[in-house]
Amino acid sequence: MPVVGSTKVNPLLAGAPATTSDLEAIARLGQARQKLKEEIAKIIVGQEHIVDDLLTCLFARGHCLMIGVPGLAKTLMVRTIARAIDLEFNRIQFTPDLMPSDITGTEIIEEDRSTGGRQFRFVKGPVFANILLADEINRTPPKTQAALLQAMQELQVTVGGRTYDLPRPFFVLATQNPIEQEGTYPLPEAQLDRFMFDIRISYPKPHEELEIAKTTTADLEIDVTKVLTGPQIQQLQQIVRRLPISDHVGMYAVNLARSSRPEDEIAPGFTKEFVSWGAGTRAVQYLVLGAKARAAIAGEYNVTCAHVRAVAPLVLRHRIMTNFHGEAEGMTPERIVKRLLEHVSEPRPEDYK
Repeated sequence: MPVVGSTKVNPLLAGAPATTSDLEAIARLGQARQKLKEEIAKIIVGQEHIVDDLLTCLFARGHCLMIGVPGLAKTLMVRTIARAIDLEFNRIQFTPDLMPSDITGTEIIEEDRSTGGRQFRFVKGPVFANILLADEINRTPPKTQAALLQAMQELQVTVGGRTYDLPRPFFVLATQNPIEQEGTYPLPEAQLDRFMFDIRISYPKPHEELEIAKTTTADLEIDVTKVLTGPQIQQLQQIVRRLPISDHVGMYAVNLARSSRPEDEIAPGFTKEFVSWGAGTRAVQYLVLGAKARAAIAGEYNVTCAHVRAVAPLVLRHRIMTNFHGEAEGMTPERIVKRLLEHVSEPRPEDYK
């Protein structure tokens, strides 16, 4: 088995030993990621790092919150990924009058013509898909937002006292418009914590914007080739979780999360001054999983602290809440995460003995 870092590997973090087929699958995943990006690039110009972030989250078996102004191809990007991966895709436009049953499904009374009796039949809602796009999720009340909680955490929905399994793989991408606040409902902290990544989409570069203007105003039919199937995605998700991780890397993820909590003894001064709530234990899990997936999609088997740093802003920025003083000083969660990455050094062997 390859050596991971310079320290021992904790069996609780390492998972099952790697096999030759696992190593070959990791190499194939790196190749598939490149092929996926080539297919997505037929439709989406630029935004390569966003595509990498989405694929990282998908292979880590997580869910994404995508925040960006209108017109940045958030919906198109998700549709294109679904086309390239051969997965069933559903889109829900979240509105103030949307009800939980509009997401999960509902039971209807159906008459049996042969017996004349009546019985309930469950009609599945749009949540029964492999990729679910929750468009403008903050435009619906918390009661309806909460309909996704069980689906995102347990991959099940319960309707009328019966529990139904969702198809696998299951991947939720929710979008938000950061500009308009009128008529919106902020996501509860419990809902936010279910999202593995918080992805921020910015404007394209000038040459990319020119290319977008040229391609989208022409009469073109672009065919996207399917690269992976659902069963292949599930297999690769399992292999990602089997990647070993050293105590050195695992403790670095722990220290990042602990340093974001103002009450923790290792928290730096700026955390105690500007933060009211820090990242919880789920953030540590997602830092480790995200690092594993980031290494895997690059075709690498060794998971390093650099992989943790790469996913840290995506995992932490929606899990840190600044206090009144922090808001007054303009200390956003993004700035806090940046300072944490500068402050928290890689652990020494004595830190985890």
